[in-house]
Amino acid sequence: MTNEGSSSDKSPSFEMTWGSSTSSGYCSDEDSDSEFEQYFTARTSFFPKTRKANVNANVKKDEQIELGKQELTTTDIQQKVKEYNAQINSNLFMNVNKDGSYTGFIKVQFKLARPVSVPSPKKGGPDDRGRKASGVKRRTSFYLPKDASKHLHISSRTSAREVIEALLKKFTVVDNPGKFALFERSERHDQVYIRKLSDGERPLRLRLCSGPNEKVLSFVLKENETGEVNWHAFSMPELKNFLRILQREEEEHVKQIVQRYALARTKMQEALAGSTPG
Repeated sequence: MTNEGSSSDKSPSFEMTWGSSTSSGYCSDEDSDSEFEQYFTARTSFFPKTRKANVNANVKKDEQIELGKQELTTTDIQQKVKEYNAQINSNLFMNVNKDGSYTGFIKVQFKLARPVSVPSPKKGGPDDRGRKASGVKRRTSFYLPKDASKHLHISSRTSAREVIEALLKKFTVVDNPGKFALFERSERHDQVYIRKLSDGERPLRLRLCSGPNEKVLSFVLKENETGEVNWHAFSMPELKNFLRILQREEEEHVKQIVQRYALARTKMQEALAGSTPG
């Protein structure tokens, strides 16, 4: 592994390694009747599920925010980096630069409820040439696996917004970065706390001050939920495919309900047939 410690840190440095399997709900479907986009999923979960009771979205912010606001001298940074590196069992070390900045790795988990869009593979067919001439870009969307996570190499100057943009770029995701937000997750006293990071916060600074323990602090990429979904922010092909997803989910739920009632009816009829009048 190349030592990053001596490199200049005036511009954010991004490197990524896989932290989990790339398997997902994506598949190829040449005969799909969708116009310009295709959505594939191995699961149906268009509507967000109810949060567990032990997950508190309204986190007690004081502790973690104070960690990010600590004023650290060069000596403090060197000492904290030394202590941090002594606690990890991998080669994902932090390194202090001559200008007082430092570089290191953060792990980001993906907890996305909706599919992401990527450019479709170029095929060079007549249909593709026609769409290119008309200015229409074909996109393919799919659900990321629930357990996906990535290690990102960043500097102490890299902001939360830059982390989001770098992650999307590595995945070639073409969705608006404003649709996503970076959250910090912490476990304290058998409670799980979630806090949304502001665009200007420095994730690596939080990582250094918290230490390498993922229970004390971890990072999660989620949809930027601001209340009701702003459907006007989606393109026409995206909206059409959301409707297809809703229709498939509705059909599946109806099928399950019909099967459940049919099974109950059959058991009742068998009970009636086996019972003795009187």
